[in-house]
Amino acid sequence: MTKVIYGKKISMGEAYIGETRRGVTKIALMPMTVSQLKSVEKDGYAAIQVGFGKPKKHTKRTVNKNRELSFEEGMEKGTIISPKDVVTVGSICDIQGTSKGKGFAGVVKRWNFAGGPRTHGQSDRLRAPGSIGQGTTPGRVHKGKKMPGRMGSDTVTVKKSIIVSFNEADGTVWVTGPVPGSRHSLVRLTVTDQKDLGVLSFVTGGAGVMNEIKVTTTSEEGKV
Repeated sequence: MTKVIYGKKISMGEAYIGETRRGVTKIALMPMTVSQLKSVEKDGYAAIQVGFGKPKKHTKRTVNKNRELSFEEGMEKGTIISPKDVVTVGSICDIQGTSKGKGFAGVVKRWNFAGGPRTHGQSDRLRAPGSIGQGTTPGRVHKGKKMPGRMGSDTVTVKKSIIVSFNEADGTVWVTGPVPGSRHSLVRLTVTDQKDLGVLSFVTGGAGVMNEIKVTTTSEEGKV
């Protein structure tokens, strides 16, 4: 079975694992349906294409998005891959998403430059980049120079996030740490390992906490 599944980022909250307080992110995982099998003979490479999500408009399409995954033995067209087939509590995942776009940003925001002096009459140098090179030699600006430009909207991967809670009924999971992207943005989870989570005593909203574990408090969902 594949170790990759897609979902949508919902909100952030908190969880207590033992006596440790962790920030967590809620992700709604989506069941995937194998829509196409690609072979070396026909397509030049082996892979499976999966579809997931509901179409946003009235169309003949039955899914919203299609993505390709590594080829897996035993997969057939029409096979449904549910979240419980891929993840479980304690799964260690690499989560990939598109970071929030910041637009055109200056060097202070984009590269953490200190800016110029705020005294001696330099009232317009506070957030200026300063010199960008030398003189006649080399007579150009070196490639890769940190300068103002578009910031954000990059593909970012957060490694070793741990699933602390999994609700099989609606396919939602809580993972440790922040996840790149805005709310309701698409993220990709790749399971890399499994570990013993320990005692989960509380998670925002109480979702997914096992019956034998006492919920110590309650909190409004999505707030820290």
